[in-house]
Amino acid sequence: MVQAVSLESSGPGNGHFNGTSNGQSNMASESPVPVLSTQPTSETNFAITLKDKVVAITGANRGIGLGIAEVCLANNAACVYSLDLSEPSEDFAQLSKRHPGKFKFLQMDVTNEESVKKAVDSIVDAEGAIHGMVCNAGMTKHQPALDFSMAQVEQLFRLNVFGVWTCATAAARKFIELGVKGSIVFTASMTSYRPNRAAPSAPYGGTKAAVRNMAHTLAMEWAPHGIRVNSISPGFVRTAMTYFVDQTPDWDLKMKYYGGMPRLALPQELGGAYVYLLSETASYTTGIDIPIAGIVGAW
Repeated sequence: MVQAVSLESSGPGNGHFNGTSNGQSNMASESPVPVLSTQPTSETNFAITLKDKVVAITGANRGIGLGIAEVCLANNAACVYSLDLSEPSEDFAQLSKRHPGKFKFLQMDVTNEESVKKAVDSIVDAEGAIHGMVCNAGMTKHQPALDFSMAQVEQLFRLNVFGVWTCATAAARKFIELGVKGSIVFTASMTSYRPNRAAPSAPYGGTKAAVRNMAHTLAMEWAPHGIRVNSISPGFVRTAMTYFVDQTPDWDLKMKYYGGMPRLALPQELGGAYVYLLSETASYTTGIDIPIAGIVGAW
């Protein structure tokens, strides 16, 4: 059990601060130092669980988002919503069948402010609350910088940055309205730290750097409301967008000299970090980024 820590003391030899050479304290005896207690309150729950939590995940019909949803449901989330523009995949249907009534789909365009607001309102109308928003929807395009058209660059920023902004602000407004100390988690990328030599995309890396920085600033602004904002930076994850990465002829050679885990991650391997950040266990964790890359992530 954690013990209370007291800074109050009296008499010589007991740790009382003595600021003079003649044994007289320069601290007024009538003003005792307050006791600092690290004793948790009776309401504190240190279990990493999403029990009773309603979580929305953008782009969860497939890929990383679906993997996050699976791990959230495995950790007792009351309900998980996939907010996606595309229709649900077969994998979505299978996961929904395994969790009847707990994994739901709302069609939503993350780049459309009214669409996002409507989806968040619909969740609250149906479930009575919303506690977590995972801003995960995004896209990439890997090619040399000089091959990008401005339209392609704008598309990446519109979805990966503006979409995250729209969903985060909509969630924060709803949290404040409901008095919920909610959690917002962004999916950033290891390319927000350094270039991806295996599959370069300067615009994509720029979008993810913007997302990671945005998380820090929003965390600072919304901390007075009890809203936490964090991000996660995956490395290479096995999805429809990255299936080719470990099929290149020089993959084994790169891994030999780079070190780390010489494989792609499964989407579900990211889920534990999202669950932690969405849970009450992370109640004092905000404004951070968690890299999950097996060291191999981006080089």
